[in-house]
Amino acid sequence: MAAKPLFGRGLRLLSVITAITLLTGFALVFFYAPLDADQGVIQKIFYVHVPLAIVSLCGFVAGGLMAIQQLRTRDRAWDMRSYVAIHLSIVFGVAVLITGSLWAKRSWGHWWVWDEPVLVSYLIVFLLYCCYQPLRFSISDPDRQSRYASVFAIAAGAFVPINFVAVRLAVQHVHPRVLSETGGHLPGKMMLAFYVTLLGVALLFATLWKLELTSKNASEQLRRLRRSFEETPPGELPAEAPEPVGVG
Repeated sequence: MAAKPLFGRGLRLLSVITAITLLTGFALVFFYAPLDADQGVIQKIFYVHVPLAIVSLCGFVAGGLMAIQQLRTRDRAWDMRSYVAIHLSIVFGVAVLITGSLWAKRSWGHWWVWDEPVLVSYLIVFLLYCCYQPLRFSISDPDRQSRYASVFAIAAGAFVPINFVAVRLAVQHVHPRVLSETGGHLPGKMMLAFYVTLLGVALLFATLWKLELTSKNASEQLRRLRRSFEETPPGELPAEAPEPVGVG
């Protein structure tokens, strides 16, 4: 029987599309979109900071939706998809906080503003999800681990849109609302660069999500093959290894 491929279907094409989209977005940011009249070149960080924030929050919610599928089907593949989505969203969240702090220092003279609800609310969401990994890996039993992690992902994922709505209703102090009041006044060239960059960051998230799943599937299949060889008596052919967790 032919060996099954250990790579994600369509991953190479997705990677190429992601690279082209990101390069196009950055070209628009630096060579097409005009400079901000007040902030100058430092405003360019907006095209990275805001897409990272949007994609990371969407990734948290997606992790919760995948966790619902895991509880409904008891399929460990959905648990792995949820875990990778949340893991990547935390990584993107670190980038959001770093780029936001750099932007704040240059624009406001402070690394952080504690009376700004947008900033503080995102930090709360980020710290909430930082508890996900310790909770998950403190449980050794695989079934209990996936079940508890899924419940946490669902509860935390439901908190994200609630938190978002609460912040939008709060009194704004400093941070701009890019996609509503302020975003509506952005020049067309800035808006085009922003949306292309947002698409590129979303594709980057999808590419990394699929890549990490593919890597974990390959590692899992190799472990099962090794275990099958170790458990096979001398002189006998090993049975075919069980199917790895699917990427889908």
